[in-house]
Amino acid sequence: MSALNLSVLQQPLVWMDGEANLRFFDGLLAGLTDRDLIVLPEMFTTGFAMEAAQRSLPEARVIEWLREKAAQANAMVGGSAAIQTEQGAVNRFLLAEPDGTLHRYDKRHLFRMAGEHQHYLAGERREIVTFRGWRILPQICYDLRFPVFSRNRDDYDLALYVANWPQARSAHWQALLLARAIENQAYVAGCNRVGVDANNHSYSGDSRIITPQGEIVAAGEPHQPAILNAQLSLETLREYRERFPAWRDADDFHF
Repeated sequence: MSALNLSVLQQPLVWMDGEANLRFFDGLLAGLTDRDLIVLPEMFTTGFAMEAAQRSLPEARVIEWLREKAAQANAMVGGSAAIQTEQGAVNRFLLAEPDGTLHRYDKRHLFRMAGEHQHYLAGERREIVTFRGWRILPQICYDLRFPVFSRNRDDYDLALYVANWPQARSAHWQALLLARAIENQAYVAGCNRVGVDANNHSYSGDSRIITPQGEIVAAGEPHQPAILNAQLSLETLREYRERFPAWRDADDFHF
């Protein structure tokens, strides 16, 4: 499949109320048609908090909901959630396909400035998800600051960054998303929340869908809920990478 119809949901989150968040996204997803991939923000069931895993919905409930939405939309649906496992808490990106297939990625880089590394376990590896002919790299928030981890080894076409990225550092968010697209010659989608959380952190959103050449094809208005839609072309991506093969001259190292 050459074209990928992508939707990014830049939305507010209800603090620590998983079922309320699921009901809210129920309404939004019901209006989305002809999509291939629908992306929700980081910790979309709770908001970003160190205690979220203890107060979050069980993973089974979140997976059940994602699978239901994916089947209804005939699209892959995903976002991250705070999940309590037998080993400890993780910030886990869950992606459900319409047939029920589930993909998991645990956040590798934990945001120490908020103490996330003291409350959550770091993921051990990155994951590549293949769906409808597209190779997709799921990443979470702070991961965006570490280019070696998201380096394209000619193994992905689209990188997804879901976030609760505060307004105070929005300029960093926007610049780094653009850099990741250009340096990796891949599409990049950044899905950030809006609103103010219970810790009084303000989120301006500034979600983006960016082409491999750095063109912003969809952008969320600051502080406003939005659904960003774009159609991505695998043929255009491949043609560009052949026409301008900077990836062939990449330094020979990887994480």
